[in-house]
Amino acid sequence: MRNIVHRHLGKVVAGTAIAVAGTAIMAAVTLPGTAGADDSAGAGAGGSGQTSQAAGQQGTADVLPGVVEEAAAEGEKGVGRDPLTDDETERVERIALNRQLRVSSEDVEGETGPQRIGVDLAEPAEDELDDPDAPRRAEVRFYDYKDDTLVTRTVNLDTGKVEGTDTQHGVQPPISRDEMTEAARLLIGDPLGAGLRADYKDATGRELTSPGQLILNSMVYRAVPGSATALADCGTHRCVRLFPKVTNGPWIDSRHVIVDLSARKVGQVG
Repeated sequence: MRNIVHRHLGKVVAGTAIAVAGTAIMAAVTLPGTAGADDSAGAGAGGSGQTSQAAGQQGTADVLPGVVEEAAAEGEKGVGRDPLTDDETERVERIALNRQLRVSSEDVEGETGPQRIGVDLAEPAEDELDDPDAPRRAEVRFYDYKDDTLVTRTVNLDTGKVEGTDTQHGVQPPISRDEMTEAARLLIGDPLGAGLRADYKDATGRELTSPGQLILNSMVYRAVPGSATALADCGTHRCVRLFPKVTNGPWIDSRHVIVDLSARKVGQVG
């Protein structure tokens, strides 16, 4: 049996409880989407299943076959405040990522080029609020891991030109899917990921070797100002707290482990 001292970072969470392997200790915990973790349907709560079944039998004769309509074709260009189309999103990303930004920055894996964070429709200028013909603009956000900066470029969709560039330090937007995957990869390969790996094996009987075996949620982690811990740079650095879930299984509690993507290291809090 593994020594429980080595298991304090990765506790399997089923529903709203953490089951510590090798013990019968249960502790309440709140995790994202907990209600959807390994739920099963059926009559188990005050006879609700029987009530639903009876109602279904009574109304069967009145139910007509469903009709599924095909989604409307997405145009190449939106109008006014319409959401950005896929074509528009791809176009503004190409325009925003010029050669200078591409060769001078690094992504989350340390490769040349900035990390794509997201693209959103930009708010109209104040003097364009009542103008039905105001140009559509998009804000394209990149994170440069080379110097920990958030680069936001505003692209005019009508002219195809970059109208503004804003560079900020210490600003941490939500973690992108690629960043979340890289954080999980670093955690799985780190000694502090031993609890996560052990709990995954307890839940599935298999070894955890890649992020693709997990469903991931995350949040940005910022260190307390004046902190003297190994994670004191988090906030200036891009740091992630992961909430992993076994595919079709329980959550695994790894909230005390933080991944510093900028330094590519794993630390512990609490």
